[in-house]
Amino acid sequence: MEPPHYHHGIPESEIGQYSCHRVDSPLIIDGDLTKPAWQNALKSPRFVDMVTGGPAFYDTRSAALWDDTNLYIAFWAEEPFVTATQTERDAIVFLDNDLEVFIDGGDCYYELEVNALNTIYEVFFIWKDAYQRGGRFDVPQFDVHQPRAMTFGGDYDRTGDSFWWGRHPRGLRWAFLDYDMPGLQTAVQVDGQINDPTHVDKGWTLEIAIPWQSLTWLAHGRSLPPQPGDEWRMFFGRFQKLTPSGQEIQPHPAWAFNKHGVYDTHMPQCFTRVRFEEKKMFFGQD
Repeated sequence: MEPPHYHHGIPESEIGQYSCHRVDSPLIIDGDLTKPAWQNALKSPRFVDMVTGGPAFYDTRSAALWDDTNLYIAFWAEEPFVTATQTERDAIVFLDNDLEVFIDGGDCYYELEVNALNTIYEVFFIWKDAYQRGGRFDVPQFDVHQPRAMTFGGDYDRTGDSFWWGRHPRGLRWAFLDYDMPGLQTAVQVDGQINDPTHVDKGWTLEIAIPWQSLTWLAHGRSLPPQPGDEWRMFFGRFQKLTPSGQEIQPHPAWAFNKHGVYDTHMPQCFTRVRFEEKKMFFGQD
């Protein structure tokens, strides 16, 4: 039985582009995005619906910066009722409202999700066709026989003729649920009163730092840290739990830097193009 073939995603011409500028000194990761580096960073456009490209219900934006040590990422999330329930690391954070980053590495990619309690969920994915016996991924860290190594076909893949293969043209991935990004830092600040439905909040912010030395598997032959002009593919997104009249909307609305055309975050060919550049100061958009 051959896997089905799907056209999945959007044309390359519709992929978003972002210029990531260098900062002179390391950032203290505390979730406070009023610091000058973020106030002067190039802020993304308002996120759009991941399927249609229409505007997201709540204003959501991201930005990124870099130095020789770290990649820095920030999110601003408007949210009138900031809520979060997942507290255990690697719990299913997307059951809450969350903010998400994916980083593409060619034959592999990394997923990070964070909720407003600063609970972290991480997974490292390796495309099954790239995982060869004796190959570069055939190492103890990525032992497919470990209990929390799973096959994965993408969001909502277990239907119809995509049941075994998923809908992505490349097929399945190995998903390593126990992966922890070395040196990862995240911090959240809430402008409001979390989990208090009687209080109308302004929202929450998320600040992330990832050491370049921890991105070796994802570098795919690229320089670490990047050279000015290098380009990486990254996904900046948000999933929003909404329960109008007590009925939870399923699936949760998904908003991103640029649309994917389908409800599936796991599509590196649709990730935003992030170009690393020398320091230039731009004021963010209102």
